[in-house]
Amino acid sequence: MIAEQTRAHLRILEPKQTATEDDSVAIHVEEEIRFQTEVLDALAEGGCRPVHYDLLLLCAAVEYADRHWKRTSEWHRYLHVTMPVIELEKWLSDSVQRSLKRALKLLTGDSWSFDFVQANNVDVGRWQQMRLDVRGVKTFAIPYSEGLDSRAVAALCGDHNEALCIRVTNKRQEHRHGENVFAEIPFTVKNGTPRESSFRSRGFQFAAMTAIAADIRNIHRIVVPESGQGALGPAMLPLHRLYADYRNHPKYFRLMEKFIENLLDHQVNFEQPRLWSTKGQTLSAFLQLPNRNVADLIDTRSCWQTRHVVNVAGSRRQCGLCAACLLRRFSLHAAGVTEASGTYVIEDLMALDVYDAMAKVADADDRDNMIEYGIAGTRHFQHMASMADWSDEALRIYALEIAEALGEPEAQTLTKLRTLLSQHAMEWHTFLAAQGNQSFLLNWTGGGNNG
Repeated sequence: MIAEQTRAHLRILEPKQTATEDDSVAIHVEEEIRFQTEVLDALAEGGCRPVHYDLLLLCAAVEYADRHWKRTSEWHRYLHVTMPVIELEKWLSDSVQRSLKRALKLLTGDSWSFDFVQANNVDVGRWQQMRLDVRGVKTFAIPYSEGLDSRAVAALCGDHNEALCIRVTNKRQEHRHGENVFAEIPFTVKNGTPRESSFRSRGFQFAAMTAIAADIRNIHRIVVPESGQGALGPAMLPLHRLYADYRNHPKYFRLMEKFIENLLDHQVNFEQPRLWSTKGQTLSAFLQLPNRNVADLIDTRSCWQTRHVVNVAGSRRQCGLCAACLLRRFSLHAAGVTEASGTYVIEDLMALDVYDAMAKVADADDRDNMIEYGIAGTRHFQHMASMADWSDEALRIYALEIAEALGEPEAQTLTKLRTLLSQHAMEWHTFLAAQGNQSFLLNWTGGGNNG
């Protein structure tokens, strides 16, 4: 165990600091790790404080370590990080270290340890930039992506001036039709070609950065936009028998609340207002809002594919077949929304043979990879739909974990979970039926792989 832990050792170096001759991987701030605090400075008088800078650096270190060391078949790794911090005494606190390790352990499934050392080469003054005018009284912060849930839930939770929308990005993104105004935090971690693709620590990054913004603006509510299928499904039914995905699970957010309180002396509550709703119900509720319409939804992006395969005729489409695209498609179908032709690379889900639907995908390896993603997503949603018919005893293990995190009676949580699963099953089966009884999707739900 000690040998493995020593091997997976990441050392963060300050600018111009020289690496030592040991077995650790060493990277430099402002070289492999880059982020800008101007947007955070602009949120309120006082802006980004030293402890916030430390937390941003920790987010970068955790991402680098998580993606640098490839998992084995056993999933679990021992990851050790040495990094400089400005507020050293705070980071050496037992409560901070304990709550940090617990949150990362649940999130990534790995064992983490940290050596925090005093930072010596940090120019605090260079962070402080001209402040921007952030209008309105902000009542909640929300991690804000390009997706449907972010767009819908930010609007459902209050007037557009009430939401402090935080987007973490490595490149500037344009404001789209129907979007709330959002603050971008430029954040880049150069990891060459990452050896590990699971990237579970992304949930830590989003939660921590939104909490920094909430602390700066003295906001205590952080709204998690994920609807029920995305929040609970990955933890209940992990794909390929992998470690359960807790990135949007209430249990993880209780641990993050404790860590943020211990570190920042600021109490936040990660709220999940759409936890017991399907994405389809969330989109339907959004469309009932005054001055909201279908155009505000379709100009969003759900697909996580960034490969060349989604670039068709000079435009970046969505693949149409990964789990995120399938959830998008059957949720919009449930909300009565029809998207324009050309939205997806793989558009025709009614085809008997999936290869007939992949005419725009020329490369054989790309086709095989997309089929693999499609089969995994299809069976995940089918399995989740089948859970609606499970006995109370079979569902109780999941309900109990959720109930403990929410502080609710188990029986009440079990009822809500069953209602969510029943609604999901109805939306999924209705969508499948709309594709016809010859669809390759229907074949996949029964265990076939279409050859």
